[in-house]
Amino acid sequence: MRSTEDLGASHGRRLQRGVLDDGREVFVKTGTASDVFASEAAGLRWLGEVIDVPEVVEVGPDRLVLSWVHAESPSPAAAERFGRSLARLHRAGAPGFGAPWRGFIATLPMDNAPADDWPAFYAARRVLPFLRTARLPASDVTLVERAVERFAEVAGPAEPPARIHGDLWSGNVLWSGGSGVLIDPAAHGGHRETDLAMLDLFGLPYLDRVLGAYQEEWPLADGWRERVPLHRLHPLLVHVVLFGGAYRDGLMNAVRRVLAL
Repeated sequence: MRSTEDLGASHGRRLQRGVLDDGREVFVKTGTASDVFASEAAGLRWLGEVIDVPEVVEVGPDRLVLSWVHAESPSPAAAERFGRSLARLHRAGAPGFGAPWRGFIATLPMDNAPADDWPAFYAARRVLPFLRTARLPASDVTLVERAVERFAEVAGPAEPPARIHGDLWSGNVLWSGGSGVLIDPAAHGGHRETDLAMLDLFGLPYLDRVLGAYQEEWPLADGWRERVPLHRLHPLLVHVVLFGGAYRDGLMNAVRRVLAL
């Protein structure tokens, strides 16, 4: 690289902005050798078949180099374009629930082995593994397990596997080129309502425009808003594992709402 600029660190990985010898600007992540970089690259390439993502310039055991995304301020029109693009991404589908690469969310391993249906996949591959490592009080664990037992009953109409980002909080949407660009995926075949539930978890600009355009492109099943807490159980458990008890109240509120469905 011709030059680099340090951007700090995230989840133990060093972040840099660089300029290659040919003048291209890139974003570089480096860290201890891990499958996490290959997993992110595989997810980006898969999502990039349908929606805007950074180009994977290079990937190795200890680094990932991506094309630089020139960010801009969001707008209502960009939000609507993103909503339609997200619907098309989900409708592109997946071979099954899961993915053929090792899964990670942040630096935490995530099981992408296939399951027969989404409620079974969500319980066995997403919620229960993180419940075991969340260090919650026994009474909380019991309530989460009761919610898990209801997944098949409250998941809504069965849908085919959607091609989802898997960690679609607002920080993983960059506004560029008049739409949203997806970064840092935990991509897999999952339920499309999962991505939509996460978009509102920490607030996304013009979310109402995103959802309105999404609904025009591919309407959601009745009751999807009531199922938002169900799809938040996994990301909230991940936050408990990563950051501790500050997220416990949000998690248990979602659990109680699932039990009330």
